[in-house]
Amino acid sequence: MRYRTLGRTGIEVSVHCLGTMMFQDGCNPDHDDCVRIIHAALDQGINFVDTADMYGQGESEEIVGKALRGRRDDVVLATKVHFQMGEGRNRSGNSRRWILKAVEDSLRRLNTDWIDLYQVHLPDHSTDIEETLSVLSDLVRQGKIRAFGCSNFPAEEIVEAHHVSERRSLGRFRTAQPPYSILARGIEASLLPVCERYGMGVLVWSPLAFGFLTGKHRKDQPVDLAAGRAALRPAFFDPAIAENAAKLDAVEQLIELATSIGCTLPQLAVAFTVAHPAVTSAIIGPRTMQQLEDLLKGAALTLDDAALDRIDENVPPGVNRYNPSTSFPPRSLTDTALRRRPLAQRAAA
Repeated sequence: MRYRTLGRTGIEVSVHCLGTMMFQDGCNPDHDDCVRIIHAALDQGINFVDTADMYGQGESEEIVGKALRGRRDDVVLATKVHFQMGEGRNRSGNSRRWILKAVEDSLRRLNTDWIDLYQVHLPDHSTDIEETLSVLSDLVRQGKIRAFGCSNFPAEEIVEAHHVSERRSLGRFRTAQPPYSILARGIEASLLPVCERYGMGVLVWSPLAFGFLTGKHRKDQPVDLAAGRAALRPAFFDPAIAENAAKLDAVEQLIELATSIGCTLPQLAVAFTVAHPAVTSAIIGPRTMQQLEDLLKGAALTLDDAALDRIDENVPPGVNRYNPSTSFPPRSLTDTALRRRPLAQRAAA
């Protein structure tokens, strides 16, 4: 296992980060099996574990807490806050009120006195970023968290947050967690350069492109849109959609490349993400022990320039050509009111 320093935090983490989103009811509900998978990852040298309060409404955090008993000091533990937890108002978002409650809940579920990396899962445009940075800075001073970061923030909002931190003498985001894969390279254009500029660590999620880079989905093979991830997002997997057909064409070329260099497609996919100089660690999210073992067999894989050049020829750098709709697009795109003048103003112009 290789290790890198997480931005400028001084914290050393494994290049593979164990993501635990699959450890919950509806994915892998067997707590004992999940604990075994976590232990196996730690035994193979992974020292970085990422979870979130909303994964199974706290179930994933509880599993991680069980697994880390007796091993907590050796693990860099990351979790997140933002999404709705339970019923009622004011149980989500990035406000001081909610973060103070949410962090205590996460500490209890994780059975720990501190969180190494506490991440804001999504931007919250109803809360001033200064308020969010202020409460996170307080939590660092209190020793409840060691550092804090952001997840799924666009580059411009990361820049804004850093300006606020400097202007108000607050702690700043030390890390970012964006989606990144061979099939979704948009963050190469601005987000990754911004993270490099500010010395941020980057842990990327979905290096297997929601399963497209597992090799399970192939060109001219039927796709069961009523099962698994395809059932949750059929438009993302339907081969009749041109965007998906293009992804399947790319997959065939990538499988050929992986075979030529003696690795599997998933191993190629993960190795690609950590080849970028701005990326610290890639989150792998196995559901089973077999999936973990298959991915870790490629932990030492380093792609040479020839392999990376072939990937560039297949999927151009810096674009989301095969995933034009990102998982969490900014409100400037999703809220039509932010893209259109009121009708009266349009008519008067």
